[in-house]
Amino acid sequence: MKTVIFIPARYASTRYPAKPLAMLRQSDGSEKSLIQMSWEAASAIRGVDAVYVATDDDRIAQAAQDFGAKVVMTDEACENGTARCANAMLNSGIEADLVVNFQGDAPLTPPWFVEALIEAMQSDASIGMATPVLRCDRATYDALKEDRAQGRVGGTTAVFDAQMNALYFSKEVLPYIDPGKVAEPIPVFHHVGVYAYRPEALAAYVAHPVCPLETLEGLEQLRFLHAGMQVRCVEVDARGRVFWELNNPSDVPRIEAALSQLGAGS
Repeated sequence: MKTVIFIPARYASTRYPAKPLAMLRQSDGSEKSLIQMSWEAASAIRGVDAVYVATDDDRIAQAAQDFGAKVVMTDEACENGTARCANAMLNSGIEADLVVNFQGDAPLTPPWFVEALIEAMQSDASIGMATPVLRCDRATYDALKEDRAQGRVGGTTAVFDAQMNALYFSKEVLPYIDPGKVAEPIPVFHHVGVYAYRPEALAAYVAHPVCPLETLEGLEQLRFLHAGMQVRCVEVDARGRVFWELNNPSDVPRIEAALSQLGAGS
């Protein structure tokens, strides 16, 4: 099964303009851009035939080419990463059995998160689209709650049914838990912003109009649910690694700390 990864990257961002080109300090004291770190993380995933940066911005394209990435230019009108992946396939003529949307703001995503998606879709032809979920540990749960308490839009949570099909995704912390009843294991799942699609699911997505919940939450995957398409959640294990996306400038120190920890353990 031919699998390709697209890393959607746009320069404009309400919460963090020019985010793909933000420089982050590595464990050795050097700096790398967020887009380069994301490309390196995607390139470490097994079972993938090619990795592309998908962008409509010449500055991002040039930076990506400078560190050796393949680039596909996309239309400015792409409203989110899923639409950008579909547009990248259309513009480039790339054909694949499986398309992975590897978010450009999640350089801490371990390769086995995406490998689990690929394996799930290889083993079940009925899955049109899949995404990872990670059970929150206490530190992650507290960080999610702190973001909301401070009015920051941070990570996303997911709730799903007994067959692991998504019921809803939200930037609120779901499900609600009475503060006095939070016990281990915490029944909150952090959504990892990676998606794997079959080409027909991508085509169905862009053919469906933008839905109200997608607009309100700012979560592209809600369009799949609104259209009645299943989204399979695949539970993954962090194996002791810290996972966090770069959603706001305030996330930079948290990610740099995780990078320092990774470097110390290598």
